[in-house]
Amino acid sequence: MVICASAWRDFFASFVAAQELITANQSVNTPENILLIRLKSIGDILFTLPAVHLVRHNFPEARLHFLVSREFAPLLRGFSEVDEIMVLDSAAFHSKSLPVICGSAVRLARTLREKRFSLAIDLQGYGETAWLSWLSGAPERWSSVYRYPRSWAYTRSEWRDDSLHPAEWHLSLLRNCGLRVGEIRNEYILPAEAISEARRFFLDHGLDENKPTLFLQPFTSSPNKNWPLDNYLSLAWHFRTRFQVIFGGGPTERNALKPALDAGFAVSAGTPLLVSAGLIKLSTLAVGSDTGLLHLAVAMGKRIVMLMPYSVTTTRPFQHGDWVIEPGNGKTVASIAVEEVVEAANKL
Repeated sequence: MVICASAWRDFFASFVAAQELITANQSVNTPENILLIRLKSIGDILFTLPAVHLVRHNFPEARLHFLVSREFAPLLRGFSEVDEIMVLDSAAFHSKSLPVICGSAVRLARTLREKRFSLAIDLQGYGETAWLSWLSGAPERWSSVYRYPRSWAYTRSEWRDDSLHPAEWHLSLLRNCGLRVGEIRNEYILPAEAISEARRFFLDHGLDENKPTLFLQPFTSSPNKNWPLDNYLSLAWHFRTRFQVIFGGGPTERNALKPALDAGFAVSAGTPLLVSAGLIKLSTLAVGSDTGLLHLAVAMGKRIVMLMPYSVTTTRPFQHGDWVIEPGNGKTVASIAVEEVVEAANKL
């Protein structure tokens, strides 16, 4: 406890000193240094991409920093307009050790203050991101909020409209804060090494990247969003003579995909996120439910078919709401017939 108290004293001392230094050195001629914050998760981080493009359009000479949780940092490598990825070690803050928590807080505060941000844009609006925005020391701090008490941390806040797509939340905030809105872009640039790894996967599994390929992503983090695996297998068998088929998934889903493996289909479960993205990039079509990897496919300009619950409207593929198959009102995703998905794929 003594160690923690000492750490906090150091933190507040460095906080005040850094604030004084920032105020003394700010100048209208100093290049913009902008902090963007979205800690998690894959889909939600991807929905900030149009806002990142818009910030870059308005501040072409700025240095853009993006603060993200460590486990999602690799995703930011495809945000070509971000100059620096700043990593938050969330595991340290969830530690049961008070000295570890305090020490991590002090280091993070010093790192944020040393950047001398002129503007912080919180694209999450959680309690912890409100704190981080204020801690940055930026004289201008913007966010869309859905709980009014959090607005204390910002110099400009907008009430979040839950009827909008998350990407539109962010664009609306920036528009209302005075940024010029031109062409809305949603462009993810996959690193070259991810493509190379995906090509290696094709070779290792006897696939030809020049032939039509169907990528299937059966699972999501929410079981109620999932279409039954048997349906995906039926889809794979239907198209097997016309398409090479790859079943994707996370590391914990490889056992669940054993039926696909036993049927002779390539299974990429457990490959790193960006390599999976590379597999989709080399594929003709991707089919799956509302999950981050499918939204990543959209940002890479790939054609998808997304299976979504009837009640969900705000997380449809951004700018491509018609790329969705949904069940009738009151029905679940599982009720979508295989024939509907086959028809949608055939139209492509």
